Amino acid sequence: MADRLVPIKLDNYKPLREIVFEHLREAIITGMLRPGERLMELQLAEEMGVSRTPVREAIRKLELEGLIIMVARRGAYVSDLSMRDIAETFEIRGALESLAAGLAAERIAPEELEQLERTLVSIGECIETSDIQQIVTLDEEFHAILFAASRNQRLSQIVSNLREQITRFRRTSLSTPGRFKAVFQEHKGIVEAISERNSNLAQALAKEHIENAEHSLMEWVREHKV
Repeated sequence: MADRLVPIKLDNYKPLREIVFEHLREAIITGMLRPGERLMELQLAEEMGVSRTPVREAIRKLELEGLIIMVARRGAYVSDLSMRDIAETFEIRGALESLAAGLAAERIAPEELEQLERTLVSIGECIETSDIQQIVTLDEEFHAILFAASRNQRLSQIVSNLREQITRFRRTSLSTPGRFKAVFQEHKGIVEAISERNSNLAQALAKEHIENAEHSLMEWVREHKV
């Protein structure tokens, strides 16, 4: 395992075990620690500059959340992405994203539409340099703007409950060959439908966009199954 984690900074009031837990959790959700990767307590402790005790406690807690699995006589591993988890998450997300896009077409403010367009331009620029981390960040911003433009707080709250799964799935899905450019075109179609105040088309395109993301992720999982 390469040194990718950074030393923990004790600059807040939280207990060390909680900081280590959040640090590892974020690394798994963002894909820094990949599905199926073995987690060595000593290496993780050295990378974060802490003892093995808070790392061990964090691993136990992450196991309860389902992000880590313990294999007898082999140790801890980042949990794989199961087909069922993917299907259930994207089924919900597809419905929410479709609704948000449809409402945004009816309620979006001019400045929010401009934000969508600027984000789209930035994604296009990042595709040229294959900057996946920035593309992931911009993709998150794009969808956050859509939900904000829906003017439905409860809708935004519901999707926030899926944030961790969505973030974890997003990075992997965007890593599949050709997905960058496909996402750009799908986002472009959604923005055009919203700018034309075509709610039905915006809903259909948003649903199709999420379905395509699901298919990309499913294909990645199938190809990487041991």
